[in-house]
Amino acid sequence: MESTRTPSAVSADVVVIGSGAGGAPLSARLARAGLKVTVLEAGLRHPPSSVATDEVAQAGLFWMDERLSAGRDPVAFGRNNSGCGVGGSTLHYTAYTPRAQPDDLRLHSEFGRGVDWPLDFGELERYYDEIEGFLGVSGPAEYPWGPPRRVPYPHPPLPLNGAAELMQRGCEALGLRTSAAANAALSRPQMQEGYGVRHACTHRGFCQAGCATGAKATMDITYLALAEAHGAQLLDGSYVTGLRRSGSRLTGVEYVRGGKEHVLTAGTVVLSAGAIETPRLLLEQGLANRSGQVGRNFMAHTGIQIWGQFAEAVRPNRGIPGSLISEDMHRVDGLVGGYLIQSIGVMPVTYATQFVRGTGTWGHALHEHMRGYNHVAGINILGECLPSEQNFLELSTEQDGRGRPKPRIHFSAGDNERRMTEHAEALMRRIWAAAGAQKVWAFPRAAHTIGTARMGHDPAASVVDPWGRAHDIRNLWISDNSTFPSALAANPALTIMALSLRTADHMLEQGAV
Repeated sequence: MESTRTPSAVSADVVVIGSGAGGAPLSARLARAGLKVTVLEAGLRHPPSSVATDEVAQAGLFWMDERLSAGRDPVAFGRNNSGCGVGGSTLHYTAYTPRAQPDDLRLHSEFGRGVDWPLDFGELERYYDEIEGFLGVSGPAEYPWGPPRRVPYPHPPLPLNGAAELMQRGCEALGLRTSAAANAALSRPQMQEGYGVRHACTHRGFCQAGCATGAKATMDITYLALAEAHGAQLLDGSYVTGLRRSGSRLTGVEYVRGGKEHVLTAGTVVLSAGAIETPRLLLEQGLANRSGQVGRNFMAHTGIQIWGQFAEAVRPNRGIPGSLISEDMHRVDGLVGGYLIQSIGVMPVTYATQFVRGTGTWGHALHEHMRGYNHVAGINILGECLPSEQNFLELSTEQDGRGRPKPRIHFSAGDNERRMTEHAEALMRRIWAAAGAQKVWAFPRAAHTIGTARMGHDPAASVVDPWGRAHDIRNLWISDNSTFPSALAANPALTIMALSLRTADHMLEQGAV
């Protein structure tokens, strides 16, 4: 068979693999500094004008390659987690952007379990400030939890959706505090450098299947637009198949685009493919794993949802899904760490799918239940997940459609995660009862993929140093959620972006690119 491999026509100072929250901010920072940056993204561009108000038609936003799940609590993938497209998972995130709290980074110091992060809150705070301003995060003037803010959110909070109003009612009855959530969707228009005017949210309620107005701060219209404005090259539809190495350094990457194999040479390689694809590629290539930690300590937020039906119309597909939050359970007696509670919105196909999975209801009973869809409201948690030796990613002997070994992810909730879920379920059922819910059901789930390439000072116990640089290969960096030492009791996107900018600044300050 004649080879389709073509010699590289161009080279780059830096090649970034993945264009989500980990790769995009770093790419913009390095491109603005004058470096020649190329971003390789496996998925395609999904500009706002192409986003249909049809959750089935929007399936292309999700990474649907098969991943094998194992363990006592196998994690659902597909629509539940990774994104596929320019912007990565930010194409379908709810844009909840709470900050990690300082003690989230010191679990071991506080509880003697888990691990501490090799950095403190102060090293993230200035990046939080910068990112919230750049993205145009909408949020409250006063936030009840965490350190006082140094700068206000750039935009006022978004209106509450139906579920948020009910959650507020139930929490007030129980004496729990709530707040409008920080959300990276605009409550008023904003000029976005590199893109143009982004319009305010129209409360279409479709955040998890793409934003048609550009109100939601996806990476394609924010940091990637900025990167391209400063000369970065973004190649969508580019699936990376290998990393090239000479001696102790990487020399470039191999990828497939348009059915042809390509080679791109680069002085520095940044892996930003997420907590599944990043370790998968490293394990396939046998790279950066002197510690044996690649693929280890996979984590997923405890994320149980509680749904209820109410007498009044809720219309759960309308309004911003990420509306209201409570961090009153940030610390719970008897648990390591804690959790936050959030209101959610849901589209009909997604809701029906979850109801079937959660209750085993089919046929006529399912149809009858769905007649009450407009009266349904949900809340959920995101809770701490401790790193564990029993939770890891490995390469299976099965091959995917590209001829690559499928990743197999082992996950079993530990005692702390189980007790946290029990505590949260009982509390949320009380909230919904106080709000007037008539029929309540639970949907146990895990959310977000985290860990598998831990950061740390010790090369024997971590894959990258505290700045994201691989211990074993000095021109390989990792910038995504795989480097998290612990899960944090918060949505991860904002912290991924903060680490991304911190890594880029360190690379520039150290002359590492």
